[in-house]
Amino acid sequence: MRRARGALSASPVLVGAVTVLVALVAVFISYSANEGLPFVPTYKLEAELPNASKLVAGNDVRAGGFRVGRVGEIRSARRRVAGRERSIAVVELELDKRVEELPEDTRVTVRSRSALGLKYVELVPGISRDTLIAGDTIPLRRGQTTPEDLEDVLSTFQPETRVDARLALQGFGDGLAGRGPAINRTIEELRPFLTRLQPVMRALSARSTELRGLFPALGQALRQAAPVAAVQAGWFADMADTFAAIGRDPAALQDTISETPSTLDAAIASFQVQTPFLARFADVSRRLQPATLELRRALPPLNAALAAGVPAFRRTPELAARLEELFRSGEDLGDDPVNALALRDLRNAAEIAGPAVRFVAPYQTVCNYLNYFFTPLGTHQSETVPGGTAQRILAKLLFGDQPNNLGTTESSRPVDTPGDPKEGAVQALHKQPNSPAVDSQGRADCQAGQTGYLSRLVTDGRYPVETNPDTFKGGGTHVVMDPDTPGRLGGTYKARELGIDGVEDLP
Repeated sequence: MRRARGALSASPVLVGAVTVLVALVAVFISYSANEGLPFVPTYKLEAELPNASKLVAGNDVRAGGFRVGRVGEIRSARRRVAGRERSIAVVELELDKRVEELPEDTRVTVRSRSALGLKYVELVPGISRDTLIAGDTIPLRRGQTTPEDLEDVLSTFQPETRVDARLALQGFGDGLAGRGPAINRTIEELRPFLTRLQPVMRALSARSTELRGLFPALGQALRQAAPVAAVQAGWFADMADTFAAIGRDPAALQDTISETPSTLDAAIASFQVQTPFLARFADVSRRLQPATLELRRALPPLNAALAAGVPAFRRTPELAARLEELFRSGEDLGDDPVNALALRDLRNAAEIAGPAVRFVAPYQTVCNYLNYFFTPLGTHQSETVPGGTAQRILAKLLFGDQPNNLGTTESSRPVDTPGDPKEGAVQALHKQPNSPAVDSQGRADCQAGQTGYLSRLVTDGRYPVETNPDTFKGGGTHVVMDPDTPGRLGGTYKARELGIDGVEDLP
């Protein structure tokens, strides 16, 4: 045995080979550590997660704060979630055998390990008696991810904002570096400050203070001020000069500060009254915005109108004086008791004339009978006689010796005398008094002047139709007595031209 040992140590080549082999095994184990030690059995499970949340293969799997495995393969899959198909992440978990037989209701959560984005998978064992065997899958309902990472939150800002934040953080770090004693003194001085701050914060957090409305109001104010940021920057520069001028007179500044509380009290009382007015004024201003946009185009005509109205305004005092006299006369007229009687009579006249006007109105508005009456009136009464005019058209009465003719003052029957059988009656009454203007539904039925020459139109007449010349006595064959011709004749020529076919068509 001593010879063998001596032979092994005496061979440098063999010692070197063994050393290289040990080094290679160590390097292999080092590089393979992230994927698990070789020849070490594992307890493999799969977990479904809403998303991989920046997990990578090789991340730790922890339970109770201890590392119990590593993340293996990560792949995507499609599942139906809440009735909709979506993509999820399926993570392979290579766990130590010492945690084997996890409860079936074990939960899986992806958590952040550092602010730089490193993640790990946390297992929270459940209490179920059923266990997960190797190869089982933890369902999606028991998997969740952590909220957004810090880098995701910071990525919502613009690049310029992120650069400024980094510079500010670097500046604060440089400012605090090497100032431990100063920080300690600051903390010591903060103790009385925080002690006295407690009642102040209690008052601010009270419901009556309405502090929760301050920040939304500040947000709205900042949104309104953002478009004029450049103007405000110049304003602050000018205010520096103003404050410098104020600082030159400390007494005046002291008086201003001492009078500010009473001024603010008066302002608070005044604003309570002004608030409804300001709210209504804001509403009026919003409604006036469209009109304000039109001012650029409307101002020139308005200026011209105002320029033209100046002479009229100058005569306004004279008009006012006359109106005063007019109103005084009207007041005297109203005080006169005779006028009351006249107004009463006028009201009675209107009540009496109302039905007649309602009856006559369609004759004029629909049929325009008044114009049709006055148009030929000048021709009808055009022969000048002493004291006035006379009718130029006289009735031509033929056969004055016939009984019951149109010229007799007394008749036993309506005029209807037979003549030549080929020519019909010599005289017959063709008159339709009180013909209508509209029918019962208000539609135009203008019959006057449009019915033509009717031979017979009588309903339930006293005398029947007689056609025998030997026994003919007259009074029923050709007479026209009914005022309403059957059917609806519609409007006149002008009414049809204007599109008036009834009372409802009148403007």
